[in-house]
Amino acid sequence: MFAKLSTTLLCVPVLAQNIQLDVNLGHERRVDIEKMDTTIASLAQIATDNGGNRAFGLSGYDASVDFILKSIKKFDKERAFNVWTQPFEGLWTQITVHRLNISETESYIPVGLTYSPSTPVGGVTAELAIVPGDAKPCNAEELLATGANVTGKILLIERGSCPDGTTFAGKVKTAKGAGAIGAIIYNSQDPFISGGTLSAPNPEYIPAGLLQRAQGLSLRDRVLAGEVLNVRYEQIQLLENRTTVNVLAETKAGNKNNVIMLGAHLDSVQAGAGVNDDGSGTALILELLRTLDANKVKNRVRFAWWAAEENGLLGSKHYTENLPTNDVKKLLVYLNFDMVGRGYYGVFDGDGSRYNLTGPPGSDVIEDIFTKWFTARGINTTEAAISGGSDYLHFMQDLNKPIGGLHTGTGVEQDPCYHQACDGYENVNITQLYINTQAAQHVLFELIENGPRIIPKTSYHTSTVLLSRSGGWTYLKDD
Repeated sequence: MFAKLSTTLLCVPVLAQNIQLDVNLGHERRVDIEKMDTTIASLAQIATDNGGNRAFGLSGYDASVDFILKSIKKFDKERAFNVWTQPFEGLWTQITVHRLNISETESYIPVGLTYSPSTPVGGVTAELAIVPGDAKPCNAEELLATGANVTGKILLIERGSCPDGTTFAGKVKTAKGAGAIGAIIYNSQDPFISGGTLSAPNPEYIPAGLLQRAQGLSLRDRVLAGEVLNVRYEQIQLLENRTTVNVLAETKAGNKNNVIMLGAHLDSVQAGAGVNDDGSGTALILELLRTLDANKVKNRVRFAWWAAEENGLLGSKHYTENLPTNDVKKLLVYLNFDMVGRGYYGVFDGDGSRYNLTGPPGSDVIEDIFTKWFTARGINTTEAAISGGSDYLHFMQDLNKPIGGLHTGTGVEQDPCYHQACDGYENVNITQLYINTQAAQHVLFELIENGPRIIPKTSYHTSTVLLSRSGGWTYLKDD
């Protein structure tokens, strides 16, 4: 399958195609693009063999865990790493039925909202109501002030940011508070939306699903024109606790009081194989482990492959919540790699210069090291907002640890297959992944050698970082 390389090389600047690291590698090994391609192909095949995905709670994720453990064992011939799994219980969901029937001949299959309650079997039938005018209500009082009567109806409402920091949940609560028995949210932007989450079950929710913007506006226009639409909405969503595991590996050598941690989530969404999201990050940190001379590191290095990120950052949340205080104090920095296989060359905006969302002290240093590496090679970078939509969140917010990393974008321009079935092997630009891995290796080596000198040791308290819920990763992942 490595034949892909000859075509993907055309997708990046010529200057970047033959990049070789200019740091002194010593006994380290260079990043191997063929080995990374093999990892990407293996993850894609795992999904193919397991119903098309590698999602938490399903067989594809378990097979992905086995693959990572076997790969570490193969690469760690000197047994220089301690390797373990961290089990935990997470709330698993799966939508088995989802449809919106407008008439006997017209129907839609809405996109699911994770943690939405189910309708009764067979669905609910009611008139479709809309929000009049240009109002963007985020509570029942605002909705009722428009003159809308939604009692006993199914409310069609536009997605949008609410004061509680959500873009979906606030609309669902608004609908229920005004008396609706169901909610259909349509997207506020034109690009295809493939999923969303309500973060956790909540008694303030009613059954709710998503429509694309054009679909929602078409239905709204018909109601505005006076057409009465009696629709039937049915959604059956299973919810149950399932046990899963994080995978971790740490060097036995190195100063245990200065731990450099790197992470990527190992799970996919149920809709697809997740080879860019986040097989690319999975492959990146696995290659960093393979190329590390683990017996000679000055400071300790820990790798993590997180479970259930797509269900609300459950794996990294469990890890940070259960990390002993003494171990928190030893943690120097956390680097995150979530979607690094196609799109722009994105570097965390650690100093907040673009988005005014500043990471804990030291995040700016990490951004600077990454940016200088790319700039020296003529590669333009894009600042990625640290808005809380990936596994770095709890390291930053709860542990007050400096964070950094790479991200290549979720927008349709960067990844039109985001959270879709087409996020397979061909969706990753292996050359861009190769370049990003070299950049990450450079930063890792710099932190191993000089981390305690250039990164301040933060105190253990909840960070005062203010998080946006509308940028960065959160475009399709927030609630």
